Amino acid sequence: MTKEITEKKKAYPYLHRDISWLYFNERVLQEAKDSGTPLFEKIKFLAIYSNNLGEFFRVRVANLRNLVRVGKKTQRKLDYNPKDVLKRVLKIVNNQQREFIEIFNNQIIPELRKNNINILRFGELDDEQKKFIDNYIEDDVQPYIQPVLLVKNKIRPFLNNSELYLAILLEDKSAGLAEVNEHYAIMKIPTKYLPRFIELPSKEGRHDIIILDNIIRRAVKWMFPGYKIKDSFSIKLTRDAELYIDDEFSGNLLEKIRKNLKKRNVGPAARLVYDAEMPSHLLDFLKDSFELDKLDLLPEGRYHNNFDFFKFPDFGKDHLKITPLPPLPYPALTPQTSIFDEIKKKDYLVHLPFHTYEPVIRFFEDASRDPYVTEIRIVQYRVAKQSRIMKALMHATKTGKKVFAFIEIKARFDEEANLKWGEQLEKAGVKVNYSFPGLKVHSKLAMVKRTENGKTHIYNYLSSGNFHEDTAKIYTDLGFFTHDKRITKEVEQVFSFLESVENVPNDFQHLLVGQFNLRPRLIELIDKEIEHAKAGKTARMILKMNSLEDKEMIIKLYEASQAGVQIKMIVRGLCCLVPGIPGLSENIQVISIVDRFLEHSRVFIFHNEGDEKIYISSADWMYRNLSKRIETTFPIYDEDIKKEIKEIIAIQLQDNVKARIIDKNNQNHFKKSKSKGPVRSQTSTYYYYKNQTPNP
Repeated sequence: MTKEITEKKKAYPYLHRDISWLYFNERVLQEAKDSGTPLFEKIKFLAIYSNNLGEFFRVRVANLRNLVRVGKKTQRKLDYNPKDVLKRVLKIVNNQQREFIEIFNNQIIPELRKNNINILRFGELDDEQKKFIDNYIEDDVQPYIQPVLLVKNKIRPFLNNSELYLAILLEDKSAGLAEVNEHYAIMKIPTKYLPRFIELPSKEGRHDIIILDNIIRRAVKWMFPGYKIKDSFSIKLTRDAELYIDDEFSGNLLEKIRKNLKKRNVGPAARLVYDAEMPSHLLDFLKDSFELDKLDLLPEGRYHNNFDFFKFPDFGKDHLKITPLPPLPYPALTPQTSIFDEIKKKDYLVHLPFHTYEPVIRFFEDASRDPYVTEIRIVQYRVAKQSRIMKALMHATKTGKKVFAFIEIKARFDEEANLKWGEQLEKAGVKVNYSFPGLKVHSKLAMVKRTENGKTHIYNYLSSGNFHEDTAKIYTDLGFFTHDKRITKEVEQVFSFLESVENVPNDFQHLLVGQFNLRPRLIELIDKEIEHAKAGKTARMILKMNSLEDKEMIIKLYEASQAGVQIKMIVRGLCCLVPGIPGLSENIQVISIVDRFLEHSRVFIFHNEGDEKIYISSADWMYRNLSKRIETTFPIYDEDIKKEIKEIIAIQLQDNVKARIIDKNNQNHFKKSKSKGPVRSQTSTYYYYKNQTPNP
């Protein structure tokens, strides 16, 4: 890194990535209070927000806490103060938690009641329902609860990661007047074994529910017969989920990951979430008992683990759900045609989840059965639990085909699943390579070799998303089938490197590959636009990605804006660039779209004096993606596909329903247009494709 870039990093505005990510999660929370969002969809967004926040604390906040605790010498190497960032993070999260409670209590619950769905506490139940609960406790709850009376410095139970507990205030009924008569206890809420939302016997037309937490509150008095129950408060401890092995170069990486996975759920505390109504003396006792400090404490409402709202019962009330957009057939690659014959004719682009994922699955299933196919190669980053693609790879080995899979086992929270798939593939005869030390492989590549008339032909599938049949239903991704030798030849070089790091690729002319030419080629493309702008020519870029964090790339975008390059960006998640600053970033416009599907595709469009260069990528513009990963960005040469990509990106830029403006104030204002009717880009994109799909 040059001294000039280092100085620019200090001088140019830059929003810390963790702060920016919280503004993204706020956009998720906005969906839960948007009047246009159906009720059950609002509840789903509360679950998404909570799930996101849980992972954020287990990884990012845990990392900040570790940095706070290291010595000042180490902290001086950072370009920010971790304690200041942590305090700001906690302040933002506290404000968002208050908003979450406000949405739940004052919007969700009243809307549920209007639809005769009632979340009740024990005191609100009728006699029949109370009897039902008492029977439920006796028959279903008692085997799973383990009450523990806490004794300071003597009895300190281990709290499992992200599991719910009740912290209980007790009085000993037999204690004398002079004795200390206040005691504390802990009891688990067994959500691993019992549903969080229990449907109660209800009068006709009503749907009454009680949350498991409140059933456990009822059970407490049975568990401590010698005590008077004064009150109870829910708590949850989140533990550090980082494996801290990414940069290790010595030893057996596979075994280190296996070993560290076992420690993940017993790692150090990242936060204690507690009911804000909890008295300070009980909170202080818990803080001392579990060796926490003030920065480890996060107040919430009465209920935690709100990601359980994913399982909220719907009672068949489809009118409270979002209108389905079933995946559309992809007529060009139907089972009636040979998928390889079709790809040989021209390139194809599938846009998920608007299109069905079947062509991608067929690519592997047909290859596994095709007698002319000799070899299949794939990169797997995240895998579905039930995967037809994995089964196709295993079947292919039975027919004598050479099959290679590179499995990234440092895909956070999917390490264990990927290890299991790797073991199954190896047992089936697939050659499996695993992660490189200090480097992740995040490319989304597949290759099929086929012998036709004595010659070898290569077919590729490249994508912005994983080979994951489940996320293909909810993530927007672009997948590309090609037989173009300019691309297939270079994809083969990537796979040769993944099979044996000794096979270092030659100079890539078409692909942009992390660790080789991705960052310099992106900078070169931006510099070309800067050159055109300075010459008075039209210069513009459209960049779509999930995250923008890399400081060098942000500086380059600032320089492009200062030169007069018009830059439009669609950034779903964190955006550390600060747009709209006069004289610096006034030519940069950024929007973020949060809707029913997770925006996941990456598309880069460079004007290039009218000869547009269009790329699809697996890479976000983050330091880790551009410097610590094997990523693949691939060009689109087919004019019809280039036109299609420009049209769908144009639809997104026109979104004035689900798009938020990212500006220097980070207020997440919805983008509105007085001159145009409503444009909801995901819905519009669906009908863009539906209008092109012949009726069956």
